[in-house]
Amino acid sequence: MTALNETERAMRNFTSARPDRPAPARSSRPAETASTRISKYYPAWLPSRRFIAAVIAIGGMQLLATMDSTVAIVALPRIQNELSLSDAGRSWVITAYVLTFGGLMLLGGRLGDTIGRKRTFIVGVALFTISSVLCAVAWDEATMVIARLSQGVGSAIASPTGLALVATTFPKGPARNFATAVFAAMTAIGSVMGLVVGGALTEVSWRLAFLVNVPIGLVMIYLARTALRETNRERMKLDATGAMLATLACTAAVYAFSMGPEKGWVSITTIGSGVVAMGAALAFVIVERTAENPVVPFDLFRDHNRLFTFAAIFLAGGLMFSLTVCIGLYVQDILGYSALRAGVGFIPFVIAMGIGLGVSSQLVSRFSPRVLTIGGGILLFWAMLYGWGFMHRGVPYFPNLVLPIIVGGIGIGICVVPLTLSAIAGVGFDQIGPVSAIALMLQSLGGPLVLAVIQAVITSRTLYLGGTTGPVKVMNDLQLHALDQGYTYGLLWVAGVAVIVGGAALLIGYTPAQVAHAQEVKEAIDAGEL
Repeated sequence: MTALNETERAMRNFTSARPDRPAPARSSRPAETASTRISKYYPAWLPSRRFIAAVIAIGGMQLLATMDSTVAIVALPRIQNELSLSDAGRSWVITAYVLTFGGLMLLGGRLGDTIGRKRTFIVGVALFTISSVLCAVAWDEATMVIARLSQGVGSAIASPTGLALVATTFPKGPARNFATAVFAAMTAIGSVMGLVVGGALTEVSWRLAFLVNVPIGLVMIYLARTALRETNRERMKLDATGAMLATLACTAAVYAFSMGPEKGWVSITTIGSGVVAMGAALAFVIVERTAENPVVPFDLFRDHNRLFTFAAIFLAGGLMFSLTVCIGLYVQDILGYSALRAGVGFIPFVIAMGIGLGVSSQLVSRFSPRVLTIGGGILLFWAMLYGWGFMHRGVPYFPNLVLPIIVGGIGIGICVVPLTLSAIAGVGFDQIGPVSAIALMLQSLGGPLVLAVIQAVITSRTLYLGGTTGPVKVMNDLQLHALDQGYTYGLLWVAGVAVIVGGAALLIGYTPAQVAHAQEVKEAIDAGEL
């Protein structure tokens, strides 16, 4: 039973305009019933206040979660200048959010199943909103990073629960299809809004880029309390230990790579962080083998095709995230763009990714995943080589910057579809949800880990050429030139990661028929037909 049934919704639509009057008597003619009278003009679910409120509540949180993964990119130079962040601290403003979001995402979904999805969703939105306030009032590096970590936890709780609420709140058919489409659209819209709205607000104050979440979050909480209904609880043991160990391992690894260039690769801090990362990773493997409901079921990795698919997804997610952050910082630090101009100038990347996704979704039934993924990787590889050769201080936006942005965006978009479908190819119907969640988690965690490596390369190259770390406003021309060379050198490493993605894809043996079947099943699930 869904929270909104057809009869209840139709009668509410019919009487909502006249709340002071009872529903009219049923006509003896079947054609004059409330349901059929409404359906003559528009879908019965469209005018429902509860339906609209539920869609706004669930979709709005997805919009906020996506926005905050990009809004900090355009605000980062201003944040670094005002809070005097080190380069490592600057990276943590971005990676802290993504680490906790990706690492705790599966646990957040399980939490909703255990204590109720409505309750879990509201808790997640509330934590996200409170953390946004803390981000806006942050006074130093530590408070900013802690607030971003907390913000990521809130997103990890609310976002997967919101997706699950789509299935339990809306009935199969047009209602669920519309809600699912809105939820998916919020991801794309949030990426663009984070760049543009975040850039515009940062022009006034970077703190506004976080404060804007507060009124929206309060509205989401109110709508969720009034429009959503609680789901049944499932008695299961949460694998909180596994989720925390995975997040700790990734966090320690990122910390080691971020501190290495500044503290030294053989310093106690760097080596200690590396040891913690390896220890947590080993403990994670041990815990997952004995857990009653493991976050990551290891039997999924017995298929070598899926194993290499997961590896490619992890690295491709890192490519997408690293390229977004590096280009966003480059145009502000080196080219001197304002936050708004940087955000607007990066919109072609989002559009290009959409084009790549569309093209790939049409070709995935004709060409094997390895062909499409390698093809997309080649486009990204040459885009990065072009950027390495032609990007420097003073270059025009067209073609030196926009060309690699567009070609690279198309390449990444082409890679995403075959890898996503390969992850669920050949699995049982009951495993599609868990496998998709694992793939999304790996894609999210790949971002901060690959970025940490790329950022370490950029910082090391900058220091090697006589540059320095810290705010750009205090650098002289020679130091800015060294930073410029560091950024472009980092593009070579991005190209190298693209080659590794292609190498992993070469070992994926799924056929076009298998992937096409996975695509049909996924579309049927998204449409509520299964």
